[in-house]
Amino acid sequence: MDAQLTALGLDEAFRFACGPEVACFNDCCRDLNQALTPYDVLRLKRGLGVPSGRFLAEFTRRHTGPGSGLPVVTLAPSDPETLVCPFVSAAGCRVYPDRPASCRTYPLVRSVRRYRETGAAVASYFILTEPHCRGFGGNRTQSARQWTADQGIGDYNTENDRMMEVISLKNGLRRGPLSPSSAEGVYTALYDLDAFRRRLFDDGVAAESGVGEDLLEAARHDELALLRAGLEWVKQLLERTFARWTVALCRCRIRDTG
Repeated sequence: MDAQLTALGLDEAFRFACGPEVACFNDCCRDLNQALTPYDVLRLKRGLGVPSGRFLAEFTRRHTGPGSGLPVVTLAPSDPETLVCPFVSAAGCRVYPDRPASCRTYPLVRSVRRYRETGAAVASYFILTEPHCRGFGGNRTQSARQWTADQGIGDYNTENDRMMEVISLKNGLRRGPLSPSSAEGVYTALYDLDAFRRRLFDDGVAAESGVGEDLLEAARHDELALLRAGLEWVKQLLERTFARWTVALCRCRIRDTG
């Protein structure tokens, strides 16, 4: 049987439980292709007590998103053959309190649709049934709403939806990868928060960042505010970049027609 997605209402019950007593415990932590959101990286590096640059260098790989063209990071497996998560052990997840959103949400899949006319975001839920998973044979029954609360997913959803706004903006402006310099700036602002703080406040970028003063002030001492400042900075960068690109394209067309 292949993996199946089945729509699930927010208050519709489903049966699932996972733990050491389940035969497939830890199997989902192998054969890994685990993308991390900026908030995932913030939580993991903070939980491990390491600088963002060190976390990224030791535990992640950098890619370009095939759809968005934005920088993306994935967990680097600790074994190149089994592709096992670097944080899994025989006893379970070593970073469980700060595990990524996709780990928390499983076996649910959350999809968000944002209405262009109103800007309102509406979430839909699906249950992912995979052949290897034995968690569906457990006795625990809950709804998607209860699962979200029990697994501490709410904060992740809030911050990850902010990232979805950035992706939507990028896709609406122009498809394809960024220039190397823009890609480096976006990567730093979204993932390497310690470096981004230095860039903002030590290198004097804050004054021309386009980020509100209140948010900038909070970002000096609060990492979540710093991430939100990074997201706003990226939006400003994308809009400036593609405004310049549009002007350049118009000039080329004028020359061609002239």
